[in-house]
Amino acid sequence: MEQNIEKLQAIVSPLLTWYDENRRVLPWREEVSAYRTWVSEIMLQQTRVAAVLPYFQRFMARYPTVQDLARGDEEELLKLWEGLGYYSRARNLQKAARIVAEDYAGAFPADYKELIALPGIGDYTAGAILSIAFGLPVPAVDGNVLRIASRITGWDRDVQSTKKEITRWMTEVVPSDRPGAFNQALMDLGSALCLPAAPRCPDCPLRGLCTAEREGSQARIPVRAPKKDKRPEEKTVFLLRRPDGAVALGQRPKTGLLAGLWEYPNVPGLLTEAQAARQLAAWGLTPLHWEESWQAVHIFTHVRWQMQGYAVLVSGEGDLSWYSEEQRRQKAIPSAFEKANRILQKWEGE
Repeated sequence: MEQNIEKLQAIVSPLLTWYDENRRVLPWREEVSAYRTWVSEIMLQQTRVAAVLPYFQRFMARYPTVQDLARGDEEELLKLWEGLGYYSRARNLQKAARIVAEDYAGAFPADYKELIALPGIGDYTAGAILSIAFGLPVPAVDGNVLRIASRITGWDRDVQSTKKEITRWMTEVVPSDRPGAFNQALMDLGSALCLPAAPRCPDCPLRGLCTAEREGSQARIPVRAPKKDKRPEEKTVFLLRRPDGAVALGQRPKTGLLAGLWEYPNVPGLLTEAQAARQLAAWGLTPLHWEESWQAVHIFTHVRWQMQGYAVLVSGEGDLSWYSEEQRRQKAIPSAFEKANRILQKWEGE
């Protein structure tokens, strides 16, 4: 497939010219270090740039160095991460930070094999760190790059099963003089113009070099295998508040989905209000006022939660653990419970 490498080599110059004129101004680009590049790339996994920006700024204010992160309290870290989701990313950040602080004296290794040995760092993140922070000609191949490379070359095979081959092409293509700029240019192009569903081909600097645009196959390329159905789970969530303002919370197991995070009491199944009242009685609680009810869906990588929620003012302590507003604010409650979080914030703001 040497012709595909040639097609991709042709995009280097026009892509970098476009990037120099249109690059996004981002805090991790204006002050570059391996630490800042690493944190930003981990945050950006499955999260939009606009959502990451305030988190990155707060994170750097609290943990300005890898040593600060290594010494940090996990509960505080998870609270700072609250709302970004995929909390294993935060835990792996701290695990890797401790290794870098202890084994590398706080300096990230400029070596691919050593980087991917760190928790949470895979091929893409290692490539981003090496190219952006260390100036090494290493590709950073993510969904954006797979999409762009496939469309430029007209590649009509499944991109996930052929990712190694596409990565080999990009290894030959990434320029040795500006590897970081090239990889970031691909990120920006994929985010702004070469979009998955509705690419803005008329505005693309690579339009004349793109096989898919020439053949009109943008909607078909990249080719991806059908996604597996997510396992459905139904549950009823209880936002329970006592007259003294205390709220019931529980901590999830240390392993598995949302490991170690905090949640509102919940039970399997979608309960009616009458069934929910019986559940409260089983916990030893008396409902004083049914405040609100809601429905919500939250989608994880392999699981789809369908939730029925009830916000209830109750009396009693029952079999649950109760926390004041100050105590609750220290605990990381995942965005899966966003609707309950918003109701609680409204109550506490009254």
